[in-house]
Amino acid sequence: MIKGVLVFNNTGKPRLTAFYEHLPIAEQQRVIRETFSVVSKRPNSLCNFVEDPSIWGDDCKIIYRHYATLYFVVFADDSESELAVLDLIQVFVESLDRCFENVCELDLIFHYEKAMYVLDEIIMGGMVLETNQQKIAQSLQAQGKIDGDRILSRARV
Repeated sequence: MIKGVLVFNNTGKPRLTAFYEHLPIAEQQRVIRETFSVVSKRPNSLCNFVEDPSIWGDDCKIIYRHYATLYFVVFADDSESELAVLDLIQVFVESLDRCFENVCELDLIFHYEKAMYVLDEIIMGGMVLETNQQKIAQSLQAQGKIDGDRILSRARV
């Protein structure tokens, strides 16, 4: 099960957060700080999996990818495959790229609700719903037509 998804920039400012397990706000902030501290100090030559029980607990793995100025981090329990979660991060980033045409930090800041909608199409309640980018793009287009939103409706299928 997915416990949480974080996207933060190179300075540690969270740009998108989704926690699927209840954590008090102070605990969420601690998790974000400690995760950034651990992930940002790792050289690119190391793998993208971290097991640090002090951050979320014994049964939680941190899987992340660093793209340009953004870190995409997923917290998952032991039932999730690390490689599958890395693929899930790739699907999320490519879906954002389809929606925003080369997603950047400013897209996540100014269109937060659209980025969350993309994430909700992929993960809901900690369960992976969809990984097919074609179906995700179709869903985004349909939602954009309903809302009259030109950003979502132009998602490339």
